[in-house]
Amino acid sequence: MGMVKEFKEFAVKGNVVDMAVGIIIGGAFGTIVKSLVSDVIMPPIGLMLGGVDFTDLFVVLKGEGDFLTLADATAAGAVTINYGLFINNVISFLIVAFAVFLLVKSINKLKRQEEAAPPPAPAAPPEDIVLLREIRDSLKK
Repeated sequence: MGMVKEFKEFAVKGNVVDMAVGIIIGGAFGTIVKSLVSDVIMPPIGLMLGGVDFTDLFVVLKGEGDFLTLADATAAGAVTINYGLFINNVISFLIVAFAVFLLVKSINKLKRQEEAAPPPAPAAPPEDIVLLREIRDSLKK
């Protein structure tokens, strides 16, 4: 029973829950970035390059016939190198990496501001202590 109790304590700690939330949000963010690259960024780039669809850029290593799309090659069982999908994934990675960089940069800036904040001034001593010090100082003279 001790192991179950230890696991329960571990699982409900704030850090584990925070990490789980981060992983879930990161997965959703990755999906959004993938859609951004595939559906928003790459179509205009492909249009500027003469109507190229990057998802259909591939090289057939093994397979019979001329395939116009990657779906056709995959359906025919051809072995392909899908460099168009690789380009999409590299762009997705760069976007995610840049977003993470901006997040870390802003967190570091906040930490530096906290460290640079001057410490609070010490509280003034109570009035009775001040009076006792004055009496002590006057007796020394």
